[in-house]
Amino acid sequence: QVQLMESGGGLVQPGGSLRLSCAASGSIFSINVMGWYRQAPGKERELVADITSGGRTNYADSVKGRFTISRDNAKNTVYLQMNSLKPEDTAVYYCNADLKRSQLSSKYYPYWGQGTQVTCSS
Repeated sequence: QVQLMESGGGLVQPGGSLRLSCAASGSIFSINVMGWYRQAPGKERELVADITSGGRTNYADSVKGRFTISRDNAKNTVYLQMNSLKPEDTAVYYCNADLKRSQLSSKYYPYWGQGTQVTCSS
């Protein structure tokens, strides 16, 4: 089986920083896109940022200039550096990875982590 394990969430003051990590483990042949999504109470889950296996990044407008996504392909790990945090960033952050479990697979399939809580409050 495949498991995505997130870490790094916590409580910070406005303007503070956190670094999230997500490591994929188990039966994995290759990973295409990895990303971070978040969901605040009463709101829909939204894309925060994602990154391709080649390093191309994409960010939500609300986090551009503040968050940075990166990955270590050798470790099957994706990171999200969050700076200048705002109260509106408060949410559960979920790791996502589109991956193949075998070289025989013709398509990538999505897997999700359990989520990690990020709270920004004064």
